[in-house]
Amino acid sequence: MAKSDISKTVTDTRQQRASGSKVMEYDSLIPRWLYDFKVQAVVIAVLAFVFYGNTVNNGYALDDTIVIVQNEYVLEGISGIPDILTKDGYDSYYKHLGSSNQVSGGRYRPLSFITFAIEQQFLGAVPQDKVDSVSQHTLLPEMASPYEQQFLHNMHVRHFFNVLWFTLSVIVLLYFLRYVVFRAEPLIAFLAVLLFTIHPIHTEAIANVKSRDEILSLLFIGLTFIFAFKYKELNKKWLLALALTSYFLAFMSKEYAITLIALLPLSFYLFNCYSVRKSLITTLPYLAVVVLYVMIRLSIMNGMPTRNEIADSDIQVNPYAYASGSEKIATEIATSLNYLKLLIYPHPLSADYSYNQIPYRDFSSPLVWFSLVVHLGLLFNLFCFFKKRSVLCFGVAFYLFNLLLVNNFIFDIGATMGERLIYHSSFGFAIVLAWLLYKGMELVKPAIAGRVGLAGLLMLIIVLCGFTTIQRNKDWKSDFILFNHDINVVPNSFLVNANVASTLVNMSDLEPDEKKRNADLRRGVALFSMAIRMQDNYVLGYMNRAVAYMKLMEVDSMVMDLEKIRSLYPVHPQLPMMYYYAGQGYATQGKNDKAYSLMQTILQLNPGFEPARYVMRHMDSLKAVSSAADTPK
Repeated sequence: MAKSDISKTVTDTRQQRASGSKVMEYDSLIPRWLYDFKVQAVVIAVLAFVFYGNTVNNGYALDDTIVIVQNEYVLEGISGIPDILTKDGYDSYYKHLGSSNQVSGGRYRPLSFITFAIEQQFLGAVPQDKVDSVSQHTLLPEMASPYEQQFLHNMHVRHFFNVLWFTLSVIVLLYFLRYVVFRAEPLIAFLAVLLFTIHPIHTEAIANVKSRDEILSLLFIGLTFIFAFKYKELNKKWLLALALTSYFLAFMSKEYAITLIALLPLSFYLFNCYSVRKSLITTLPYLAVVVLYVMIRLSIMNGMPTRNEIADSDIQVNPYAYASGSEKIATEIATSLNYLKLLIYPHPLSADYSYNQIPYRDFSSPLVWFSLVVHLGLLFNLFCFFKKRSVLCFGVAFYLFNLLLVNNFIFDIGATMGERLIYHSSFGFAIVLAWLLYKGMELVKPAIAGRVGLAGLLMLIIVLCGFTTIQRNKDWKSDFILFNHDINVVPNSFLVNANVASTLVNMSDLEPDEKKRNADLRRGVALFSMAIRMQDNYVLGYMNRAVAYMKLMEVDSMVMDLEKIRSLYPVHPQLPMMYYYAGQGYATQGKNDKAYSLMQTILQLNPGFEPARYVMRHMDSLKAVSSAADTPK
């Protein structure tokens, strides 16, 4: 087919971008209705709900409990918003632990917490005088009381709103790409957002309600771009106000908004054909938002304790605790490639990639150098595309700039990697992939073959991604289901081993079959032992393993774990009661001397622990009676 048979974009592209016009012609081989924004938005919205609608059936998983269910400020509803705005996101969690901040830099992302609090207001806010007792519940769907079941039921509402926020965000991203990035090529904009919407790597961001901060962040970043370009087109002050407000809300969602310091002027340079100088000057008002956010964050975080030395050696919050400096850098370089691999081939997926699932690397590893070559290649192409004012420059920049915030190069994020962390970068990936697919289609002759081939490929991708995503959503139904699935994917993960062990021990009381119950407890002991081998000062692991030993009536092993805890954390608040349970176990076995000794230990830890004092008096009475009976008359 001759070129004249296929409608092409007319007028100079740079002139269109500079003037804000969106003149286009249509490909005669593609239905005209597919170019319409409303049609594209409906298709994207339907796909979002089809792919993620089944998450509404899910309960709490991963960090949902500490961020929502056990967060006193969220439970208070609207009245808790002032505390949300003036405290670290995990303040409530650390307060209940009796601990200080353990995450480097803290976490100030109040907007998602505010949405949770507003939802709680309508679901039934908890009075402030009762919030402590409610927030300390341990919620497991299989063990919850009717009162706690209400919180689990409420989670379905929160999941629905997560899907709704996601759907709104992808529609905004579609408008952003059509209005700013692909003004004359709306089909590429549609293709990019479609690929982003259906990508299975987003299951964590949408199926885990805690990750709403990711969704809101990208939503308001998209709105910032839209209003910023609208302002330059129409020169209305209220549009600038909306752009600045959106930018501030993007910061209040999550720190990714800082990338706009580079991406905004880049977009003016690429899509409005401004000079570099004019692009930078145009972006100056947005620096005021950056300064405002930094001032607010510093004023809140300066009063918060920083991560202490114990936390620095804790692989749960510092996965590189055991790595040398060069190993840390090498591992970060190699790990960055994992993100690209999962974007190209999202299988298998996991909720966790913590120590020791991703082994430490050094610079003798070929993977480190391969990753370095790949990312330096992307950086080189970024500069080449910049000179040509190519849209690919924006896609690559969006990928790399957001990646730099999560791969530990610049900021210590307290994790090796996470699928939710690539949410923003994946949008840049989708832009580049859509452009390559569409331009590749145009090269195929005859033209009809290229259109049919792309349509067939898209249908295949949608079906495969849909199957993977919908199935993966089910894994996020609860911690027990999630971690029991993921332990087969990441068997060396410290966190997954510990979480599976915890659920096995906690749920063993519900198992009617004694043989199965003991088998679950022994598996829990084995998994806790594996986690403890990874971190020998893992206090919670020793405590939970001691509980398992208690249920198995292996009291000697229980006491050994309690002694280890005592050496690591002498004032652990649960030690007296656990020693008391161990003493009861010894008494049941007829080992009264050992039981008496543990009661003495309890009183050393807590002189006011009256049950221990009562047991000692009782045992002293028995000894006296026994001694009197044995005395010759």
